[in-house]
Amino acid sequence: MRTRRTAGTIIAAFASVLLAGSVAACGNSDTGGGSADDGRITLGFSQVGAESGWRTANTTSIKEAAAEAGIELKFDDAQQKQENQIKAIRNFIQQKVDVIAFSPVVESGWDTVLKEARDADIPVILTDRSVDSADKSLYKTFLGSDFVKEGRLAGEWLVERTRSASGPVNIVELQGTTGSAPANDRKEGFAKAIAANPNLKIVASQSGDFKRADGKQVMEQFLKANPKIDVLFAHNDDMGLGALEAITAAGKVPGKDITIITIDAVKDGMQALADGKFNFIAECSPLLGPQLMDLAKKVHAGEEVPARIETEETTFTQEQAREALPNRRY
Repeated sequence: MRTRRTAGTIIAAFASVLLAGSVAACGNSDTGGGSADDGRITLGFSQVGAESGWRTANTTSIKEAAAEAGIELKFDDAQQKQENQIKAIRNFIQQKVDVIAFSPVVESGWDTVLKEARDADIPVILTDRSVDSADKSLYKTFLGSDFVKEGRLAGEWLVERTRSASGPVNIVELQGTTGSAPANDRKEGFAKAIAANPNLKIVASQSGDFKRADGKQVMEQFLKANPKIDVLFAHNDDMGLGALEAITAAGKVPGKDITIITIDAVKDGMQALADGKFNFIAECSPLLGPQLMDLAKKVHAGEEVPARIETEETTFTQEQAREALPNRRY
């Protein structure tokens, strides 16, 4: 009996050792938390807001791409306020995410919080909009469009369209959010392009904050203050769509009495173009999600990435919009 008890004790002890080793192994896989336990990358993303159809499509692209890539996404909506974005980035730093990405509300005022991210050894990716910091080490890369090029393409189309004009062509401009990269750059690109024809003159230019309602309101003011408007250049489709309402209410025919040029090429804008209410759109694709997730994985792994990565985009006339609409994803 004594011998059998000893053998049983030995077996039990051996089993306990095996069990303890198993528990320890499971415990080791959980130590450290965050992405270290299961290999998943945690991405903190601060979005500008939901001011337009473009932005909504951009948010959807990012969320869907993160799920497909197996990346844990911590998403924040800044509601178009820089202070909200700065707070979100600091929260991401505190949470020790692996990568931070954001689309800056405006260009200036980011150095301090970006230095905090760099000090925490968290790489930062800029998407859609850039910053004007002189210190390029504060972020790893910029993913987005060439906004100057978009404005230039819009202006070049207008120069060609008005080549035979013998008198002044009066243009009103609906700018995007004041101080934002797309507003600054699209204005610059358009102005440089139309300088090729001295007949083209911008008679009024004001921010509509990229919003449809604001586009309508500002266009109403333009129409009251300027009896002869030949062209509207809107920095995005949503402001142009709002302006359509004001133009129609004023008894004018959009696309005929007033030539309308916009940027983005979201579905509502493309439909307006196909219907002849818009005349030309320069595309700005919101579908950045897959590229962003690929970049997040690369910078987290310490790989070198290009300082600037541009999205592939095109332009649309009325005929091209009709062809593209059936398969338009956004």
